[in-house]
Amino acid sequence: MIMSKQKTLKGSFSLCGKGLHTGLSLTVTFNPAPENTGYKIQRIDLDGMPIIQAIAENVIDTQRGTVLGKGDIRISTIEHGMAALYAMGIDNCLIQVNGPEFPILDGSAALYVDKINEVGIEEQNAPKDWYIIRHKIEVKDEETGSCITILPDEEFSLTAMCSFNSKFVSSQFATLDCIDKFATDIAPARTFVFVRDIEPLLKANLIKGGDLDNAIVIYEMQTTQERLDSLADMIHVERRDATELGYIQHKPLVWDNECTRHKLLDVIGDMALIGKPIKGRIIATRPGHTINNKFARLMRREIRKHEIQAPIYDPNEAPLMDNIRIRELLPHRYPMQLVDKVISLGATSIVGVKNITANEPFFVGHFPQEPVMPGVLQIEAMAQCGGLLVLNTLEEPERWSTYFMKIDDVKFRQKVVPGDTLLFKVDLLAPLRHGISSMKGYVFVGDHVVSEATFTAQIVKNK
Repeated sequence: MIMSKQKTLKGSFSLCGKGLHTGLSLTVTFNPAPENTGYKIQRIDLDGMPIIQAIAENVIDTQRGTVLGKGDIRISTIEHGMAALYAMGIDNCLIQVNGPEFPILDGSAALYVDKINEVGIEEQNAPKDWYIIRHKIEVKDEETGSCITILPDEEFSLTAMCSFNSKFVSSQFATLDCIDKFATDIAPARTFVFVRDIEPLLKANLIKGGDLDNAIVIYEMQTTQERLDSLADMIHVERRDATELGYIQHKPLVWDNECTRHKLLDVIGDMALIGKPIKGRIIATRPGHTINNKFARLMRREIRKHEIQAPIYDPNEAPLMDNIRIRELLPHRYPMQLVDKVISLGATSIVGVKNITANEPFFVGHFPQEPVMPGVLQIEAMAQCGGLLVLNTLEEPERWSTYFMKIDDVKFRQKVVPGDTLLFKVDLLAPLRHGISSMKGYVFVGDHVVSEATFTAQIVKNK
């Protein structure tokens, strides 16, 4: 089992341009960051250069983009940069910007992707903390018809379906089945706006930096020549014939469904604010920043509920170690061999299984009318799993035994009863030194942690 590691940038890079909404000249710089930092954004133009964490709860506005805010800090139009970081597999990054928004650049994420490829990506030591979707999660907006659904899947994939009130962009869909194709299939898709929306946006003091180089403009409802000329003058673009409907931009469409591909890009940028990489399939119907943020907040609540995720157990798969192999490695015998099989084994992590039956010997005296597995035996079984993990690294494991030296931070959260299937997940906290190993273990029934402990064990050669 290969464990993926966290990643950051190998070096820093900067991009300069004007802000879509403010029209200001801006520079944004992406820097490497230590393990478990996540995404943080720093306003280097403000006193004290405050930092805000790029998470869903810090989003304060979703009117025409994703706006982060806390106290006096406000940073908007972050979604294209965040999408590039997330899709390129970068977990930790400190972003510095000298104004209240990221530059719009060409309205896509392509320049971010190019710069990430230019400076390179560095693997870190900490394991990547995936959140694996186990069941359907959904958020709906009955008024707009927007809906985001996530379903279990082995990787991260996404489908966006859009329906616009326009004959030029009616119903479209876009799919990203493999995140590796983001750079070519999604990143170059540009942001877009309907001519009918330009005037209200300008009146709302937005899109001061919008032009035909950083957005696709869709003119699909004929207006008077005078009104169209007035709008062209307001956004400083050349005037055009009011009878000619269609797309207005300097660069032709990259794809017929470029607008929906851009919506998909925005979904990824807003999912980056969940704070963990996800394994699951998202289906986004009529997505927008508001529904995206509601979904990201829901996911963060879901993750907090299942902070430690249970390993996936498929009884159909052959174990890596069965009870016969375990008997060869451990000195324990019935009734004290408490691990039935091992289903996952890495350099620093192991997952074992025990099926709890009504005829376990400890139930005879441990509340026989209402049998409960003793907590100490849960910890013992967890430690046996840890012993198998450590012994697996030795040349002659059969000649060694593991003994407890210390047990800390023990918590029992839920009782274990006949019929339960226990999953043990044990991770090494440090490499084996002088025959001593420290480990953290969890016991799960279904999706729930029933007990946990940190323990230190010594490996001793048998006499």
